[in-house]
Amino acid sequence: MRDDELNFGIMTGGPGTDLGALEQYPVESLWVGGHVASVNASPEAMVSLAWLAARTERVRVGTSILLLPLYEPAIVAKQIADLDNATGGRVTLGVGIGGEYPGEFRACHVPHRERAPRTDEAIPLLRRLWSGEELTHDGRFYAMDDVKIHPAPAQAHLPIPVAGRQEPAMRRAALLGDGWMPYLYSPRRYATSVETIREVAQREGRDLTGFEWFCFVFVNVRTDGAEARREAAEFLGGTYREGDFDAMIRNIAAAGDVDDVTATLQAFVDAGARHFIFTPASRTNGRAILDTLFADVVPRLALSPH
Repeated sequence: MRDDELNFGIMTGGPGTDLGALEQYPVESLWVGGHVASVNASPEAMVSLAWLAARTERVRVGTSILLLPLYEPAIVAKQIADLDNATGGRVTLGVGIGGEYPGEFRACHVPHRERAPRTDEAIPLLRRLWSGEELTHDGRFYAMDDVKIHPAPAQAHLPIPVAGRQEPAMRRAALLGDGWMPYLYSPRRYATSVETIREVAQREGRDLTGFEWFCFVFVNVRTDGAEARREAAEFLGGTYREGDFDAMIRNIAAAGDVDDVTATLQAFVDAGARHFIFTPASRTNGRAILDTLFADVVPRLALSPH
């Protein structure tokens, strides 16, 4: 991906989603997420990615996100390599450490406190496993001798963007990842995270050429902007007094009328976002939201001249 162009993707609901309809939008990517044992019913990310890969033809497909510390790297490496070959090199592996549902860490026998160091070890190990060469790895969590996973993925460098919200995740993205994919951010916070990642990379001598600046955004656009923000707040599970949801939603979503949503998304662009991942913040009006978004909002977004 280039820094001088904007790209757009949509978060799917996993198996059962009408992908034919989604691929008709001018999108470059489709995404799935998931959990192993969350409080709410949820698909599992790797199964959903396989389903997405099998039912698409042109778009990039990816996880947003895979909770990497819950999985053995060798299994992830093999599954992702096979999917990348099956799709002709269309897979992106977005990863994060999770943690909001401790029960799934107990279910997978992974200590909650180890999720960050396991991820830091797993990301570079995945790249080595994708080389298709035999390797030995002497690591704290994933030691292995004389292991060869092949065939290698179709992509010579399969991208691994890193998700998160706090500074350790930004550092992980700057030093180990191929992109940054924050969640529930305002444009101002996004701009700060971009600055932090660039500073860390420069200090550590990391070249960010080819690094991708993703932006996961909940959207709701309607003629009645107040109703759009109210529906978005209800979708995100909030219980707010009249007036409270306006300020809350303005900080973590793009909701309102066409002008409101355009202004918010343009602020993300100005902050450094280059690849949006949209999720309609509605339980019933998702298709109408996407229709308006791509017809009336996306064409108005532009990179600044400088």
